Amino acid sequence: MARDLLRFATAGSVDDGKSTLVGRLLYDTKSVLADQIEAVERASVDKGMSTPDLSLLVDGLRAEREQGITIDVAYRYFGTPTREFVLADTPGHVQYTRNTVTGASTAELAVLLVDARNGIVEQTRRHAAVLALLRVPRLVLAINKIDLVGFDEETLTTIAKDFSGLARSVGFADEAVQVIPVSALAGDNVVERSTRTPWYDGPTLLGHLESVPVAGPEVSAPFRMPVQYVIRPRAGALPDAEERWGPLHDYRGYAGQVASGTVSPGDEVVVLPGGARTTVAAVDTADGPLDAAGAGRSVTIRLTDDIDISRGDLIAAAGAAPRVGSEIEATLCWLADKPLRAGARLLLKHGARTTQVIVGALGERLDVDSVRFVDPPEALTVNDIAMVSLRTADPLPVDDYADIRATGSFLLIDPPTGNTLAAGLVGAPLAVVEA
Repeated sequence: MARDLLRFATAGSVDDGKSTLVGRLLYDTKSVLADQIEAVERASVDKGMSTPDLSLLVDGLRAEREQGITIDVAYRYFGTPTREFVLADTPGHVQYTRNTVTGASTAELAVLLVDARNGIVEQTRRHAAVLALLRVPRLVLAINKIDLVGFDEETLTTIAKDFSGLARSVGFADEAVQVIPVSALAGDNVVERSTRTPWYDGPTLLGHLESVPVAGPEVSAPFRMPVQYVIRPRAGALPDAEERWGPLHDYRGYAGQVASGTVSPGDEVVVLPGGARTTVAAVDTADGPLDAAGAGRSVTIRLTDDIDISRGDLIAAAGAAPRVGSEIEATLCWLADKPLRAGARLLLKHGARTTQVIVGALGERLDVDSVRFVDPPEALTVNDIAMVSLRTADPLPVDDYADIRATGSFLLIDPPTGNTLAAGLVGAPLAVVEA
């Protein structure tokens, strides 16, 4: 039986123990090879440590190991009998906030660490704002190093209360947040329940990760599928193709991954930006046709009418289509070292389509320390988050990021180098609530 998949990210301040926590998860779930453990043990002895430094299982760059910090986003894959996981361990330094945006952009859950001795700090507020901006559906507040405060229940209660107000202020509902006291170094409440926190009756971190629902808002959203490739196979390309789909000279399919919603034969759809309407004739896969395909499934759609469709077009539910236009109001997370000013001419990648774009007026900038929007800047610098106006050369079908993340997100690209400059979110997805 296939196991479902949870994508999650870690975030938190420097030295809060993110990499150690990730290493503990990998170690205690037996997701690490014996030679890796031996290498970590040797490196730990060289550092004068009496116990293995599990953070070395994650911090792969030499600079990370030398400085004891995380610089790049480290992806790890592991599983249990219940579920498979893709984990993104993101940096804690302020200067690497852009990497947190990258790691959390596809996450269905985020584990935000705080040091039990320090409680909620500036970087906690910054990361909470970024996670809320990216519309990460669920959040775990892992209060780490609980052993260094004597496993004190009052410490947990105080930090949890402080964070509850912060989470509400950026738009997280109470039921979306789970607070767990842990010691990543000793393993308390990470995989196994700790006997040293008898006052805590909630789940372990792994128990929560295994049981939290993975169905995100994309499942119930209207159908969207960016076209990645038009399939017109030649005779003899697949031995049993004609038995499955009929004469190959009549086959025309549109391949892509369902970004949101569900598609079934008989559904009325619209092809954008052109606007032609038609009906789904079949939903094909390499293993045969399907009665329905949901978000995340890669399929080939056949339509009842011959329409001019190419890579970059969007097939969407006819009754709930996205808006199409060349003027976009969006929130930008600026990732590049060089500043962005109004009037810049860049490339915009939305789904499988790339078009030219001119940056218009720069709007209010998010002050992530106070989690409030402040006056527009003259230019955006690295790690800045601000509202902007954009004008594209070609009309694009877009949804608000708050409604559908896949069709509400885009990248800005530097034309000469092809480097990614910014992550864009259509609309104003951060629901800042006045305290």
